[in-house]
Amino acid sequence: MRVGIRAGVRTLLAALLVWGVTGALLPATAQSVPKVSFVYVGPIGDHGWSYQHHQGLEALKREFGDKITTSYVENVSEGPDAERVIEQLAATGSNLIFTTSFGFMNPTIKVAARHPEVKFEHATGFKQAPNVATYNARFYEGRHIIGLIAAKMTKTNTIGYIGSFPIPEVVMGINAAYLAAKSVNPNVKFKVVWVSTWFDPGKEAAAAKALIDQGADILMQHTDSPAAMKYAEDKGVMAFGQASDMAAFGPNAQLTSIVDNWTPYYIERVKALLQGTWTTGDVWNGIPQGTVVLAPWSKRIPEDVVKLAESARDGIAKGTLHPFTGPIKRQDGSVWLKDGEKASDKDLLAMNFYVEGLEGALPK
Repeated sequence: MRVGIRAGVRTLLAALLVWGVTGALLPATAQSVPKVSFVYVGPIGDHGWSYQHHQGLEALKREFGDKITTSYVENVSEGPDAERVIEQLAATGSNLIFTTSFGFMNPTIKVAARHPEVKFEHATGFKQAPNVATYNARFYEGRHIIGLIAAKMTKTNTIGYIGSFPIPEVVMGINAAYLAAKSVNPNVKFKVVWVSTWFDPGKEAAAAKALIDQGADILMQHTDSPAAMKYAEDKGVMAFGQASDMAAFGPNAQLTSIVDNWTPYYIERVKALLQGTWTTGDVWNGIPQGTVVLAPWSKRIPEDVVKLAESARDGIAKGTLHPFTGPIKRQDGSVWLKDGEKASDKDLLAMNFYVEGLEGALPK
């Protein structure tokens, strides 16, 4: 009996020793390695929004190696499909899930309530929970800069803008670009075509054609594919890329691109997960933090316009320039910001109107 007990003790001690050595010195088992997952609204090959988020995932693999495992699901529609995908990731071992489109907000919140043990991060949303953080980029800072460039370089005084959905993020980008353009060219006009999609190359190209047919000689976009850039290249007009550098698709057309650099944020948040310091919260970074970056200037941009753009970029970086500084009126003529007044984040995140001078109406 004693022999049996001693043998059992020796077996247990040996098992504990092996466990201790394994845990301390050898690579962690699959079960102990945190899993970080991403949900994308478009394909990772869109060369825009989803592509740029996926570059962040690739950076995580380089940064952390076998300390984490990663997974992703692309082409996820906003709505019920998103909830099913997020639920599946949460139920199958994901420890941290990044959901990277505005329309994933409510599905993320719903799934998070059912999985308090999982941590979630939602891009561009505004709803948090104890296990849901939000993060965003101040794209409007980049829009201010391209508005200045466009206004100085247009020959027709007509700028075309392809909009996705009339959410505050998109509306503030249109307003920021227009206000900046108007400040240096009083004759400039914006034409906006709404495509009601984030990623649909066919619709985006059709919108580009419609805008050029209306006299636009420079295109802007808040959609995810390089289709508009390709069309601009074919038609000999100028354009700005969105989310990532699209120069490969319009080497002559592209003036610059607003590039979303998510990598530092993703590394910081995964590091917090590994260290056990992850907490919920809200982060909204921009040019000062390197989250919003301008791609290299085209050689087509005159030197004085480059200086104007760089002065604005540097002013935003230093905090001496805010793209939304009054006086600014709404499209209906009512005062939004008084002279010298700067828009608060709360004001910006609730933006649901065009500023004075913009033509047309926001879709309902």
